[in-house]
Amino acid sequence: MADFDHDVIVAGGGPTGVTLAALLAQQGLSVLVVEKEPTIYPLPRAAHVDHETMRVFQDIGVADRIMATSRSASGYEFRNAKGTVLLRFETPAAMGEGGWPTANMVHQPSIEEALRSRLAQLPLATLQVSTALVRWQETDDAVVATVADAEGERAVRARFLIGADGARSPVRKAAGIGFDDLGFEEPWLVVDALVHDPSRLPTTNLQICDPARPTTCVLMGNGRHRWEFMIKPGESPEDVSSDAAIARLLEPWQVDGAVTLERKAVYTFRARVAQRWRKGRVLLAGDAAHQTPPFAGQGLCAGIRDAANLAWKLAAVVRDGARDSVLDAYQLEREPHVRATIKMAISMGRTVCITNRWAALARDWGFRIARALGKLPDGPPDYPPIGGGLILAGEPAAGAYFPQVCVNAGAIARSDDGLGPGAWLIARHPASADVPGVRIVALDDPCLVPFRAPVERWLVQHGVDAVLVRPDRYIFAGGDANQLAARWQQALGTG
Repeated sequence: MADFDHDVIVAGGGPTGVTLAALLAQQGLSVLVVEKEPTIYPLPRAAHVDHETMRVFQDIGVADRIMATSRSASGYEFRNAKGTVLLRFETPAAMGEGGWPTANMVHQPSIEEALRSRLAQLPLATLQVSTALVRWQETDDAVVATVADAEGERAVRARFLIGADGARSPVRKAAGIGFDDLGFEEPWLVVDALVHDPSRLPTTNLQICDPARPTTCVLMGNGRHRWEFMIKPGESPEDVSSDAAIARLLEPWQVDGAVTLERKAVYTFRARVAQRWRKGRVLLAGDAAHQTPPFAGQGLCAGIRDAANLAWKLAAVVRDGARDSVLDAYQLEREPHVRATIKMAISMGRTVCITNRWAALARDWGFRIARALGKLPDGPPDYPPIGGGLILAGEPAAGAYFPQVCVNAGAIARSDDGLGPGAWLIARHPASADVPGVRIVALDDPCLVPFRAPVERWLVQHGVDAVLVRPDRYIFAGGDANQLAARWQQALGTG
């Protein structure tokens, strides 16, 4: 690492930045995370993570700790002002494809504590709090960043700079990167409460589609609950955020004495996507790259998916000598998924945020007609697979998500733990290929014995002898093992 202080500088010590740093350090890269705040923000923010996000946390080694503070909701309902259910999505406790429960209600500070504790165990990772990224400049082979702490300013030289520094991202602004505005902007009051008597609170996540006051009511992790109240046209944040006003808003829920107010905040829910996620040696991740309304619960999840997608590509370039253009596949792969989740969140939000009672009545009748015709969805739409980038488009399963197999024999065993980190080439029979950075595993390998039957069924269903699974658990392609190995090296430029 001559001439470099670190391989990567990450601006922002939130969940996305720390997850990215941990993944990079586990893959042998030296990482510096700079965070301007001295401590973790102690109050709740994100409320939900999905099974894919939990799988990334498993890769880092913090999933069990995070699950210990999470809860499951029995469902997700949209109700009108009279309490009639317009739409219900089940949230089964069964495992999702990522090998963890599909929907997990969480306490963000607990997640951040777990991530930072893990980061502190990794010798190649450094987190510096109370430290600001003041400025940076790019050279042909490096980014030279000026960081400042209580001792003053100093220059840090790295191969890449990642802006994971939030919606107001100074990195994005300094890079001159604009946003595509997707046309949703609504101010809401967020009220978080500590729960003393859970028997008096809903066990289902709720969207109350009441034109008099659109409202969200959701479970949180770690003995907490959240309400969100739309601030209507003509109202100011001060009108609705006083303790007296909040008490009036909570009165219909009959939770007096069952909860204690922990936090109140006014947010403007927005839908935006950065026009560029990479500019030379500078890349964006998390809220710096995209912002979504919260109705689909995908804000934190999207940032963690960014980290998983970007980490292995940076490692391939820095550690394995892959061509620099590998990094261009990051936005190509992630942006369609992000736009799909934002589109779903906007659709949900527009269903909720109707304040005209005649429009609300028309909406309600629309749901009744759809129910009578059997055309209501039974769950959110599936997210799109990866359609381009570092996959063999057109080949079996290319771009799909590879499921993690779980076996319950007294305790849950998960296949990722046996296979380990990095890319995998899983084949029916031992393969002659030898690919740096790829673990080549036959079905009779001891690590796959507990999981062999489901994995073999997957290969049979897709009509392939082997599958190459990327480190982010998306599929490069299925096919012949030796050909997959050769095409993988060609795609990365390492062959």
